[in-house]
Amino acid sequence: MPSIPTLAVEGLRTHFFARAGVVKAVDDVSFSLGAGRIMGLVGESGSGKSVTGYSIMGLVDPPGRIVAGRVLLDGQNLLALAPDALRAMRGKRIAMIFQDPVMTLNPVLRIDTQMIEAIRAHERIGERAARERAREALARVGIASPDERLRAYPHQFSGGMRQRVAIAIAFLNRPEVIIADEPTTALDVTIQGQILYEVQRLCRESRTALLWITHDLSLVAAIADEVAVMYAGRLVEQGEADAVLRAPLHPYTRGLILSLPSRNERGKPLRQIPGTPPSLLGLPSGCAFRDRCPRATEACLAEPPLSTIGARAVRCFHPHQGEPAASEETSGSAA
Repeated sequence: MPSIPTLAVEGLRTHFFARAGVVKAVDDVSFSLGAGRIMGLVGESGSGKSVTGYSIMGLVDPPGRIVAGRVLLDGQNLLALAPDALRAMRGKRIAMIFQDPVMTLNPVLRIDTQMIEAIRAHERIGERAARERAREALARVGIASPDERLRAYPHQFSGGMRQRVAIAIAFLNRPEVIIADEPTTALDVTIQGQILYEVQRLCRESRTALLWITHDLSLVAAIADEVAVMYAGRLVEQGEADAVLRAPLHPYTRGLILSLPSRNERGKPLRQIPGTPPSLLGLPSGCAFRDRCPRATEACLAEPPLSTIGARAVRCFHPHQGEPAASEETSGSAA
């Protein structure tokens, strides 16, 4: 009998009801994530990846609304829970690391106050034991002198140190799932590398499933076991990270990889995907990527289904098959 995934998202749809019309920010998104696994959710700005994360957490504010789908945590549908029951789950069984630690940390409270409250909100534990757990959590994310740092205020930390504190808080109650929304975007490369190493280690040790939302494919290559690529509110490709990054099936995924500066030849212009993403208020019929795609045909005027090719899923009528990302043919057409 197959095991139940730690997190399963099924047919998730989140729409924003604006005066100009309905924005389908997340449109029929489905994926699953097992214990201790890390999935990179990637795409350009506006693709719907962050809204997917907020939808899983139940943090979508009006005029946004989750209109369909299920979010299953160990088989339990979070979207069917009453607000109080869902609030009790957040921070305990499912947690989120925000892009800006200012959204996590209260500037007028000491770090120990915030961490101890985060623990005692979910379990009956003495203050001394909660403080010791908080101290250990800071030490695990590489913060030196954790006893002294616990007595500090957020403004006394650098940006990288504040993000480490936010990550420590996310892991405090040993949640089954953590959603990380581009938490290292504003950090320098050295600090980013250190945080990635700590997060990977914590996930392996605690068997926590991690959904890492980012636009940075090189980061995904370093941290993720699986990759899910979003475009215009939909998943267009999903599979094991090594397979997707080595030989992407969808032309959009291929364009993202070929746009990486590390793949560019010295003295030549950077490759880019032509055009811009369509407005979610007026998506074209059929494949949303067809106006930017070098492989588009009349067949793309219809909506492509999400098909399975081997162990991968792709939403395309003309996927690349068996072609590495560095192939001459695609490099030329994506330039």
